[in-house]
Amino acid sequence: MKLKIIHTNDIHSHFDAFGRAASLIKELKDESTIILDGGDFADFKSIELQGTKGMAAIELLQSVGYDALTIGNNEMFNGFDTLEHMAKSSPIPFISNNLYRKDKAEVNGVKSSVILEKKGIRILITGSSPDLQGFNDGLGVHITDYKDAIREELERNRGAYDLCILLNHVGTEADEELANELDEVDIILSAHDHRLFTEAKLVNGTVVNSAGCYGEHIGMVEVDVTSEGSELVRGETFATSSFPLDHEVIGILKKNKEMAIEMLSKPLYTIDQSLWHDVLEENPMTNLIADGLQDMLKCDFGMINSGIVNAGAFQMISHKKLIEICPSPLNPTSFDIQGKHIRTAIEESLDAEVCLADGRGPGFRGKFVGRLHVSGAEIIHNGQEVFSILIGGEPLEDEKWYSVASSDYLQRGSGYESLGHAQNERYLPEEIRDVIRIYGEREDFIKRAQTNRWKESSNIIV
Repeated sequence: MKLKIIHTNDIHSHFDAFGRAASLIKELKDESTIILDGGDFADFKSIELQGTKGMAAIELLQSVGYDALTIGNNEMFNGFDTLEHMAKSSPIPFISNNLYRKDKAEVNGVKSSVILEKKGIRILITGSSPDLQGFNDGLGVHITDYKDAIREELERNRGAYDLCILLNHVGTEADEELANELDEVDIILSAHDHRLFTEAKLVNGTVVNSAGCYGEHIGMVEVDVTSEGSELVRGETFATSSFPLDHEVIGILKKNKEMAIEMLSKPLYTIDQSLWHDVLEENPMTNLIADGLQDMLKCDFGMINSGIVNAGAFQMISHKKLIEICPSPLNPTSFDIQGKHIRTAIEESLDAEVCLADGRGPGFRGKFVGRLHVSGAEIIHNGQEVFSILIGGEPLEDEKWYSVASSDYLQRGSGYESLGHAQNERYLPEEIRDVIRIYGEREDFIKRAQTNRWKESSNIIV
């Protein structure tokens, strides 16, 4: 009996490309097809998802006929309430065999595996979520070892299936290791590291395939399943760019965008003094974030890059406005770092080329890196050279360790490489846009944000 498996992974809410992928999937599928997603389908940069608690993603998957998906890191990034709402409300199984709440309780609506039946073939589908390491506490999750979790699912379902498919959101390198270690797994559909295979691989008799990212390709694996096992007939990936947008997908997006805009546009509060923004110049919007971070995390000083936001705020603040201002799902983060690395980053921040560099990095949804802004610190400079850096009124010491309130973007050394020397990281579950939401309605913080911390002087400070 032949079985066709069509699969996607790491769509990241690139819904235009997904609309084309949907057309291709509908053309390729038949009565012997199952359709699977390897995770990170739902990226909450999308206003359609923000305004519907992720349900727009479920509608899109349903419209194409998906049978199951595993949970990637991006499905977690809007909080456990949203993840559970999606999982409980979805007729499509949300699968993760190693994802639990922080207290090790099960996540409502999430299944460790499912068994689907297609043309008399019993198909075990399981999958693992990635270990986010330092982010786990902030997100309120507990991630167990994926290899142990997969072995437990295989043992628990022994004798109950004819074919095992592993949707594993841990990356292709890990999947090849699993193929060599677990003979019981017939097919591994990879995700997380955005690898694109031109054709499926056979690793120790296990079929491994990966369809890249962003909906630019889909994968297809065809196997012949008999009483003696399965044999690969065909395995490849297809580009989606030449296919038309699926009309059903267009309609779902249009409807949900209208609903989301109405929901998210409701005013939260108004501000009397504008929080303007600039990538190169010190500005009150980024100062407000630096001040808010220091207050939330209680560190020696706060530091954030202006590229984390795209615009300023004037008068009315709404959830929609916050998403437009700060689309990046980055978290307030504290870390410890020596003064010499702080000094290097601040000196680099005077260089326009550094500030205007492409800000790409995990979780970053802006364009430029931007200039560093500080709270609880003062920088004396002449526009080209830094003369003095004061932390809490005291000169910065190169060998001293300082606690910094910032974001996980800077903590990783994104944009400012020297900050990658940090240690003792701690993450909060809120996002940077929540810092604006919380402190933007406090008059004392609005007023403080107008005060410059970068002070220009033509005299060298000794």
